[in-house]
Amino acid sequence: MRHNMRFLGVALLVAGLCFGAVAAEREATTVLDIVPGVAQAGAGGTGIATVSGAETVYYNPAGLSELPGISFSSFYASHMGAANLTAFSLAIRGFAVAAELYNSGSIQGYDAEGNPTEELTYSSTSYMFGFGVDPSMLSFLPKMPFSFSVGGLLKGTTTKIADESGSGFAFDLGFRMGIPSVSLGPIVMSDAAFGVTLRNLFGGVNYDGSQENVPMDVGLGLTATLAKVATISADLHLAGAVGLGVTYKPVPALALRLGVLSNGGLAITAGAGLDVQGFLIDYAFVSHAIGGTHRIGLTLDFSALDIGALGNSLRRILP
Repeated sequence: MRHNMRFLGVALLVAGLCFGAVAAEREATTVLDIVPGVAQAGAGGTGIATVSGAETVYYNPAGLSELPGISFSSFYASHMGAANLTAFSLAIRGFAVAAELYNSGSIQGYDAEGNPTEELTYSSTSYMFGFGVDPSMLSFLPKMPFSFSVGGLLKGTTTKIADESGSGFAFDLGFRMGIPSVSLGPIVMSDAAFGVTLRNLFGGVNYDGSQENVPMDVGLGLTATLAKVATISADLHLAGAVGLGVTYKPVPALALRLGVLSNGGLAITAGAGLDVQGFLIDYAFVSHAIGGTHRIGLTLDFSALDIGALGNSLRRILP
């Protein structure tokens, strides 16, 4: 079982979808290893310090306390027809639920010596519940000298490889602190924040009595907006991954994204987002040595949704 899981990790990396490196012995490979979302995936997979609607739950649950209202997000990713990833998330200020569903076609299996074995089918599903709390929202606590929030994310996962099934859970903690705006000469730096995540503090995946661990990780993130149009974000994972991304908004309704992601190889990411009165369409591309992954996402931000204005906009766009 373990050598199959190891070479399955290789196959997932070849598909260009995994965030981390190939799992080590007794470390499980699940859908939780895949770069989540669309918007931040296009910006180098940087989301630890960034608040990005319902997708915030995937990166740092502490950011959920900063959401202005209800947000629903979904996305789909496909790579060379070899694997499909679908996800849904629903968030309201302070809370979120999400689900990710990964399914591959037949994958050639190999033994520890590299010899071909039987073809393997693989699927993995995760369900999440996240929460974020800003202490300033709790009247019974004393006022803090700075603004910060904390959060947690409980993740359940089921995995099936060939005819073997496993299930398990993991838990994350998150911290996010806002940084006051400063002026750098004529340029104003605003919406700056620092974030920390403790990923997979405990948990694992059980297969017929044997347990495989989920890899632990500590993530650090920074983000800031310059001149109110360009947001720069960077994430550093102590497990080895580094991401850097830029989001440029020439107008409030349009976001252009570019980034790099390094983790045992260098990936170029790019994307764009269009916001039509609270109805958001996002696209992201993540490069890989043998091809790229395309993602498309749809988000409804109910706090900004104007049904009347949306109808007028669609009538002007559609023939």
